[in-house]
Amino acid sequence: MTFHEIADTLYTTPISTWIRETAGIIPTTQSVHILAIAVVVGSALVTDLRLAGVLAIDETPRTVVRRYLPWMWAALAVLLATGAIMAVGEPNRVLTNPLFWTKMVLVVLAFCLTLLFRYPFLHPQFQVQHPRWAGLAKPVAWVSLLVWIGVIFCGRWIAYAI
Repeated sequence: MTFHEIADTLYTTPISTWIRETAGIIPTTQSVHILAIAVVVGSALVTDLRLAGVLAIDETPRTVVRRYLPWMWAALAVLLATGAIMAVGEPNRVLTNPLFWTKMVLVVLAFCLTLLFRYPFLHPQFQVQHPRWAGLAKPVAWVSLLVWIGVIFCGRWIAYAI
């Protein structure tokens, strides 16, 4: 079964029809989705810039990660919920769009980077000065920011792709 067939089948379901035909659901969901991406990217921005040694250098990386990581996870949950609503409501616009799938790959990459390069900072025994981490922290922080920027651009351009 192709993505087009899945999208066509999903489009005809009662829940998809209800989402599309109920006034305000799609624009409200899109607005909440945009606010959640702002929280995720804002949190990533602060923590990544701290890990890169550019921002909040008067605080330990552990303090900054501990402060912003819960916001990231909560906002990611909201993104998942609102994204699912939009995908069910407008499956042909989303599921058949290469930019959507590019965005999903970037989100998974950003999620993995968050797990691999933020969680260690929460452990009391973790030493960022360890040679293995000291050389990785800055480049990974910049890559993480670029990935989140890619997520934003892909998400925005989904509306304009054929």
